[in-house]
Amino acid sequence: MSIIDQLNWRYAAKRYNGQKISAQKLNTILEAIRLSASSLGLQPYSVIVIEDPELRKQLAPAASNQPQITEASHLLVFAAWENITLEKIDEYLKQTAEIRNVSLESLSTLKSYLHQMLNAPVEQTFHWNARQAYIALGTALVAAAAEQVDATPMEGFDGLQFDSLLGLNEKSLKSVALLAIGYRDEKNDWSVNLPKVRRDKEKLFIHLKHIEEKAA
Repeated sequence: MSIIDQLNWRYAAKRYNGQKISAQKLNTILEAIRLSASSLGLQPYSVIVIEDPELRKQLAPAASNQPQITEASHLLVFAAWENITLEKIDEYLKQTAEIRNVSLESLSTLKSYLHQMLNAPVEQTFHWNARQAYIALGTALVAAAAEQVDATPMEGFDGLQFDSLLGLNEKSLKSVALLAIGYRDEKNDWSVNLPKVRRDKEKLFIHLKHIEEKAA
C-alpha cells in the first residue's frame, strides 16, 4: 500500500477488539516517535507506554470511560516537560557532541538558542513543549497506519488525574494527549465504514507561485 492508501485506510477507531499488537509493530511505532521531528531536536516530552489492563482501568474514569482506553492493545500518553532547565540543555548538548563527534564549543549557536528558552515564561515554554509532543503524535499516527495498526488520538481526559495516577508530577511532566493503538472492532464500532470526510484540496491548500505586486 502507498502512504496515501494507508492514510485513507486509517481512521480514529471508536472501539477496539482487545487483540494485542506484536512487539515488532509496537517497537516500529515507538521508534518512529523517537525519530520524529522536533524543534532544535530537543524532544521536550516523554511518552508513557501502558499495556497493563488494570492500570488502564484506573485511568478510564479520568477519560470519561472512553472504551478505547481499556479495549486497545496499548495506551500511549504524551507528556510534555513542565519547563526547560539548564540541566536538560546541558544533557542534550553533551549527547549531541558525543553522537556527532564534535566539541561542545562548536555547538555555541545551538546552546545560545536553547539558553534563550530559560528566560521565557514557564507557561509559554510548556505550551512550546506540548506542541513538540503533538508533532510526535502525528508521526505516531502515520507510523501506525503504515503498520496496519489502528490508532485513536484523544484529548478528552483529565490531565491532573492522569498525572497523579502515573506519577508524572514527580517527573516534572504534564500529560497533553493520548493515543490508543490496537485493532478495530468492526462489529461494534459504528464509525468503521463511514467515508472519510476531509476538506477539498482546492480549499485546503493555498499555492503561492509568486508575490503579486500591490497596487500603488
